[in-house]
This record gives sequence, C-alpha cells and structure tokens, in this order.
Amino acid sequence: MQPHISGTTRLYGLVGDPLSAAKSPRLLNRLFIEQRVDAVCVPFCVKPDDLSAFVTGARTIGNLSGMLVTMPHKQRMLAFVDELDSTARQVGALNVIRCEADGRWVGAITDGVGCVLGMQWGGIHPANKSVLLVGAGGAGRAIAFAVASAGASKLTISDVDEHRAKDLAASVAAETGCTARSGPSDPNGFEVVINATPLGMKANDAMPVDPQRLALGTIVVDIVNAAEPTPLLRAAQARGCRTQDGGPMHQGQALYALRFLGFDYRPDGRGTSGESLK
Repeated sequence: MQPHISGTTRLYGLVGDPLSAAKSPRLLNRLFIEQRVDAVCVPFCVKPDDLSAFVTGARTIGNLSGMLVTMPHKQRMLAFVDELDSTARQVGALNVIRCEADGRWVGAITDGVGCVLGMQWGGIHPANKSVLLVGAGGAGRAIAFAVASAGASKLTISDVDEHRAKDLAASVAAETGCTARSGPSDPNGFEVVINATPLGMKANDAMPVDPQRLALGTIVVDIVNAAEPTPLLRAAQARGCRTQDGGPMHQGQALYALRFLGFDYRPDGRGTSGESLK
C-alpha cells in the first residue's frame, strides 16, 4: 500500500508482459516516498495484441506522467509516441516515455547506456575489448550501439534471426565506426560475452552460448535480472570466468530512465561514473 496516494497523485506505469519478476514499481515507489513526491508507479500487464487499445486509453489519463516499457513492447511502442530522443531513433526501440503537460509522449532508450554503466561500476570496461553480443532484439540493439560507442575493439552480434543480426551489425558499424559483424554464438576467443536474450529466465531454457567454449578469464554478462544466477552464469563461474548478472544493468537503466523523467536517482550511492557518493 502507498499511504501517500491522493486525488493529486501523479501516475507512472510499467508496461509489459509478463511482469511477475518486475522490480521497477518497487524501486520507483521507494524513490517517491524518500523524495516526498506525490506519485505512484503501478504495473500494467498488456498483451501484444492489446497495446494499441491500451495506448488509446492511457492517452485519456490526465495524471499519467510517464511509463517504463519492457518486453515485448520496446519496438512496438515506437509507433505510439510523438517524439524520440536521438538514441531511441538510432536503436529503433524505447523503454521509457515521458508524458509532457501538452499531451506529447517523448520516448527514450536506456538499456544500452544502463548496461555499459553497470559494467563499468563492476570494473568491466568494453573499451579495447572483443565483445560477443547474443541477442539483437530491443535490449540487444541498444547494448550493441552502447558497447560500440564505449570503444569496443570488435563486436560480433549473434541472433536466431541471422538477417536481424546482420542488419544491426551494419548499422552499428556505420553509426559508430566500430568493427561490427554478425556471426555465430561461439564465445571462444572473446574477452566479453553478453547475453541479451531472455534465455535464462526459465529453468528449462537453452543456453545462449556453449559454456564449454568459454575460455578462462572471459567476462560473462547476463542481463537477465533474476534472484539467483542464471544457468549460464553458474556454468561460466564453474569455468573460472568473471561474471555479472542483470542487477547492475537494472540500476544503470533506472538511473538514466528516472533522470529522463526528471528525478534524481543514485543507486547504492553511486554517481554516473560509478564513484561512491557516500
């Protein structure tokens, strides 16, 4: 229960399906209480076929101030906003919408910059490293551009849809100048391996890469934000690899998304470069 809710409370939402593991509403509501903001965040579980009807209804809510957008709507939602920031236009996806007072919806994407920031907080710097990115969906696209912009020496993108991976690699190379290409999901020979697929969210999911092909010293980042290490991370740890789960990316995403919405958020006392603010 949110005891501060009143007739003047501003509404923020999390839109996606499924949302059973979503942590954003709890994070935002804690922030609102701490900062004494008259606002509340609630989850909106919306099926893909119902997105248009949801947006039509949401547009009529006068106290709706913003929304976080998650799977499977990050690309579908592009058609329903009035304006995109430069990164969202580049990536072709969004994960946060700011609802302006004049009725305009402005979209942005924080997945990529949030992932890189979370990696940097953990002392993992993509600069001058060879990176394998598995997954070229909404999150994968954002991470590809962000990793390339952060100075990766080589980026290989793998996806079940080979054409999607090839198109993304071409776009990244053209936009950033990074040496980017599409290729298989073989992790051997890469310094950093990033899983940007949903594989690992369910116990019986297939592995996004063959962990037996991971070399000692490879850094494995899995953006799945689960309470327990994913099978990929457990297997990587058993191989002697350094790992990072989806938690730091989630915090990095939140930092950028909440600042886009106009709130000051510094997870765990961190600043934008990862320095302690305590």
